[in-house]
Amino acid sequence: MNHSMLPLALVVPFAALLASSAAGAETTVGPWDLEALRKTPAVQWADRSGPVHSLLYAGEAFQGRPTEVFAFYASPRTLGKTADGKVPGVVLIHGGGGTAFAEWVWLWAQRGYAAIAMDLAGSRPPAPAYDPATGAPVPNQAAKAETRTRLPNGGPDHGHPQKFDSIGGATDDDWPFHAAAAVIRAHSLLRSFEEVDPERTAVTGISWGGYTTCLVASLDDRFKAAVPVYGCGFLHEGESVQKPSVDKLGDRRDLWVKTYDPSSLLPRCKVPVLFVNGSNDIHYPLDSYQKTFDAVAGFKQMRIEVNMRHGHQPGWEPKEIGLFIDSHCRGGAPLPVPGQPAVAGDVVRMPVRATTGLKESALHFTTDGGLRSKREWKSLPARIEEGVVVAPRPPPEANTWFIGVTDERGAMVSSTVQFSPAK
Repeated sequence: MNHSMLPLALVVPFAALLASSAAGAETTVGPWDLEALRKTPAVQWADRSGPVHSLLYAGEAFQGRPTEVFAFYASPRTLGKTADGKVPGVVLIHGGGGTAFAEWVWLWAQRGYAAIAMDLAGSRPPAPAYDPATGAPVPNQAAKAETRTRLPNGGPDHGHPQKFDSIGGATDDDWPFHAAAAVIRAHSLLRSFEEVDPERTAVTGISWGGYTTCLVASLDDRFKAAVPVYGCGFLHEGESVQKPSVDKLGDRRDLWVKTYDPSSLLPRCKVPVLFVNGSNDIHYPLDSYQKTFDAVAGFKQMRIEVNMRHGHQPGWEPKEIGLFIDSHCRGGAPLPVPGQPAVAGDVVRMPVRATTGLKESALHFTTDGGLRSKREWKSLPARIEEGVVVAPRPPPEANTWFIGVTDERGAMVSSTVQFSPAK
């Protein structure tokens, strides 16, 4: 690869950027130069011989040197399909311990999207192998870190020292800064491709990728939809497993929260968001998740699944992700939109706006105390009337509850999560 094509970004202290933002520079938010990130980055195609292509594009400077970011790309065209006009695009963000996944971009290309998935740890996964029977990439080829190769000009790794401890001074060693910038650069690159409709793009990410989705949806208003899975803000509160890492920053704690916790950025988010999580997620507990949902200024929906597994494949499997993005990028039927649950006597009534038929509904609740990740949940069936779900009133000892409703496509959405004062 010709590394001279990669521009050398300036290493700018956060304080200077913050002062610039305070002075009214609308193109700068915190440490991110949004005007620069909206420009198409330099790119070098590494392999276009198979259905899933490989490429490297210019990233942010790291420790005073230029960087490159590896990504997989697939589209109906790379899969040998004929597309009618330009296709929508989607940016895919892996979680902690992950990388770019060839099978993930393949799935979205099969759906009719041009998809790009980048590695956010300065590495590249192995070239994809394909199942000879289906032509699809073999799953989990890059699941183990030892299968990946460190890029000579890669950015920071994605360990806790890079995510938290580096805060303060220059930003070029901060993983959250690099991650959000790399995603926005990937979006700019995707929008530049001839086969892509730049006005129909979305983003989804899993776990730390969900966290990053919250950041980029707040920074890049060119997206038409965003789906953070598991990941959320308020990592400095409650039972988040990340809280000790934030707390130990001492006098730099508030700076990290202000700069990199999604709670500080989501009030500026105008991109429609679908939040996807499980009732017992240990990494992103429900109280932090509901606060994150509440912080979003624009349109938002929620899908909470009782005991949803945590992982990359479980994180991209829910059909609601594709249906939500379809509804904003392809004119697809929207997901049902629940209203606010209201307790009335011995029932809870919740209005639901839907263009599809509603099939079933249930009240989900827990009466347990202790860690949220360990609580047992119970469910009671609810009935569906004309535009309204009628559920049993939660028992008095219930401390956390919500209502889920499923439409005729099998797509499930949830009400906001309700908490008793004691939680």
